[in-house]
Amino acid sequence: MQSQPYKISFLTGAAIVVANMVGTGVFTSLGFQVLDIQSGFALLMLWAVGGLIALCGAVSYGELAAAMPRSGGEYHYLGQIYHPALGFLSGWVSATVGFAAPTALAALALGEYAKSVWPGLGQAVVAGTAITGASSLGVGVVLALTLVHGTSTRAGSRLQIVITALKVAILVVFIGAGLVVGEGQPLHYAPDAAGWRAVLSPAFAVSLVYVSYAYSGWNAAAYLTGEIQNPGRNLSRILLAGTAVVLLLYVGLNYVFLRSTPLAGLKGQVEVGFVAATSLFGAPAGRLAGGIIAALLVSTISSMIFAGPRIVQAMGEDLPALRFFAAKSRAGVPVRALLLQTGITLAFILRPSFKEILVYAGFVLNLFTFLTVLGLFVLRWKKPNLLRPYRAWGYPFTPLIFLGLSGWTLAFILREKPTESRYGLLTLAGGLVVYVATTRFFRSPRPAPNP
Repeated sequence: MQSQPYKISFLTGAAIVVANMVGTGVFTSLGFQVLDIQSGFALLMLWAVGGLIALCGAVSYGELAAAMPRSGGEYHYLGQIYHPALGFLSGWVSATVGFAAPTALAALALGEYAKSVWPGLGQAVVAGTAITGASSLGVGVVLALTLVHGTSTRAGSRLQIVITALKVAILVVFIGAGLVVGEGQPLHYAPDAAGWRAVLSPAFAVSLVYVSYAYSGWNAAAYLTGEIQNPGRNLSRILLAGTAVVLLLYVGLNYVFLRSTPLAGLKGQVEVGFVAATSLFGAPAGRLAGGIIAALLVSTISSMIFAGPRIVQAMGEDLPALRFFAAKSRAGVPVRALLLQTGITLAFILRPSFKEILVYAGFVLNLFTFLTVLGLFVLRWKKPNLLRPYRAWGYPFTPLIFLGLSGWTLAFILREKPTESRYGLLTLAGGLVVYVATTRFFRSPRPAPNP
């Protein structure tokens, strides 16, 4: 008798959301924000507004996922609400850049933080390419986690719960220690005229783009809908609980970073966590903190390796040209899709110029989340009688808040980053060409008509 496939629990789903979100962004972006913003109130408002966007998005996705319970995320929602071509374009971007590039960035950041503990990391040769010790460490972690997640969904789920719980516990301890040990810097966190001027400034809009990247991943569990226990009930709870936990962690972490370290010491720094820990506890503890943050990034890499292949799998189930990637192992794991994502991730690590790709990929991914939340209104209009086990809390205000703030960010990127925006649109054009080719030359046989 064949055993029933393992279903992802609420706890595992929330762990995937938290792990996807808490990664490189929160440990690296503050150093660039303080270059143009010196108000403590405005700096914390950045993380609060980013969290508000993510929460409103999670509320909206919860209704869509409950009404259309299938893995694939935006690929599934956009294809059902608008047109299969739009769903394919979303899956095309997510599968090729949306998960692989952030996974590679997290792996590289892991290696860079590890260098604070082991400065003598040497070079290695992978596939004939000489790479730094930091990069080789990232390659090793990606391959090890691919092996775990490719073996069993159950084993991957348990690993995800353990390392994410460890991540949250360490961050809570760090925040608590920072509040006790930190001496405090001359910053004002209460709202005042100068703080509100900073919130309304162009610099705030620039920084919000990076904060939005730090919050990306709040929708991670939507890619696993078909594998979640009772998704109509659990998915909305997973998205909201995971996002709320991260919002609290982000505001707390950045308050400790700002409270412990002078702004001059943070400006332009990438390893913000290392700098803050050194300021709080001294150089030896700072090096230890760098190693701990490197370990925490394992959870982020693991969650992306877990969720990303489900998009390719869903695309393979729908498109004959990609049917090869729809296959699952006996353990229910889409191994071929997993290996494809791992291959792309390793290519980014071995050729780390991919950082520029993240700028335009962020524009395209934000565009698709915008269209997905807009689809909540479209679906209610097109299918008012569709069974909805969960309805978006605060509708229509919560999705409108998301659309307003996300639309503002998209408009800013279009105006201020025209080159990256054009590259993003060219990526979509390439995906459209692939879609037309696959649907025209690889059509599924039509079922015979009923007599």
